[in-house]
Amino acid sequence: MNLPSLPKLDRRRFLKAAGVSIALPSLESFRAANAATPAKAQRLVCIGTYLGFHQSSFFPEETGKNYKPSTLLEPIAEYRSDFTVFSGLDHQAPNGHSAWNNFLCGQTPNSYSLDQIVADQIGQSSRFPSLELTAGKSSRTMSHTKQGVALPMILRPSVLYQKLFASPQDRARSEYLLRSGHSSLDAVLEDAKRLQSQVSSSDKEKLSEYFDSLREVEKRMTRQIKGVNDPVPETSYSMPDYDPVAPTLQLEAEALMYDLMALALETDSTKVLSLFIGGLGQVFTIEGETLKAGYHALSHHGNNPETIADLVKVETEHMRCFERFLSLLKTKTDSNGEPLLDSTIVLLGTGMGDASRHANSNLPTLVAGGGFQHGQHIAVDRSSKGRPLLGDLYLTLMQQLGLEEERFSNADRNLNQLFS
Repeated sequence: MNLPSLPKLDRRRFLKAAGVSIALPSLESFRAANAATPAKAQRLVCIGTYLGFHQSSFFPEETGKNYKPSTLLEPIAEYRSDFTVFSGLDHQAPNGHSAWNNFLCGQTPNSYSLDQIVADQIGQSSRFPSLELTAGKSSRTMSHTKQGVALPMILRPSVLYQKLFASPQDRARSEYLLRSGHSSLDAVLEDAKRLQSQVSSSDKEKLSEYFDSLREVEKRMTRQIKGVNDPVPETSYSMPDYDPVAPTLQLEAEALMYDLMALALETDSTKVLSLFIGGLGQVFTIEGETLKAGYHALSHHGNNPETIADLVKVETEHMRCFERFLSLLKTKTDSNGEPLLDSTIVLLGTGMGDASRHANSNLPTLVAGGGFQHGQHIAVDRSSKGRPLLGDLYLTLMQQLGLEEERFSNADRNLNQLFS
């Protein structure tokens, strides 16, 4: 049986026919040109802890502005006017470790994540539309594309350093690889066009989704090629002689990643960052004391006071690392000479509300910087009908970044009024 060949189509017309709208970029430009006010924030950082935080050690007992800092907020108490604590929020998502990545994805794990929604709209002007990092190995994922593809995370601080501050030789090699890959992708798209004329209507729909994914890859690669010869920022920051990737050195890796994240923002290398803080069976030594059990075992504390005490020691170290990051963003300035924190939204949270019970509700959440009015503990009444969701907070974050988003997962409101 001879199958008909596909007529020659203009590539842009084909992409439009395959479901990719070429009008979308002009619509984005139209919105930017006619925005009533410029975006109050220009950057987004999302930090997620795999094992969450011990809730009663994280949430203050009091609400409002006059709350007393909890045990886990004490390390960052100096910056209380720069952040807001939320309790009672979640995505009404499934329970269990397998659903952890509801943190940035919403009610449905492995769906379009908050950081990637933002990166796809404001990240294109930077060398890297987004950077996905991890401190500690894990099989879990945090960032997902519009097609639900999990993005790999950079584990080694040295790899991130080389990515940010590559040598000319490294950049020449990267350009060769990118151009080779781009040529291959074009050939794949040509084959895909021929294939679409030969399949059933249901398969055409599947191919359409596939083409969307390929187009996203092509766009990312094209941006990297265009930027491969851009000037690379220089830094006097000194890296250690080794990568602290051993499980017991996770806290050291975490501190390094925060330093490099601040440098990435300061040099405008990216506008969107995510950091996954893992948690497996490693036994930490903190202030010279080796804890009695591994991190994951501590999270299953069963309300044992001694186990909780050791767990909180680990979580306090996370907050001390976070404190240094806030300090760096307060010290470093943007192109306007203003502190980076003023125009950078920093989201600290988790997809695990209570690791001891594998419960993904009442998620410890903190938002810092970004031009918001901060300084309070906002407690959502979980018993109220139609209570706000964590996705409603995400809508507020995106709107602060200038995105005209009105829905995120199962949320369709915002929490703008809580920051006024």
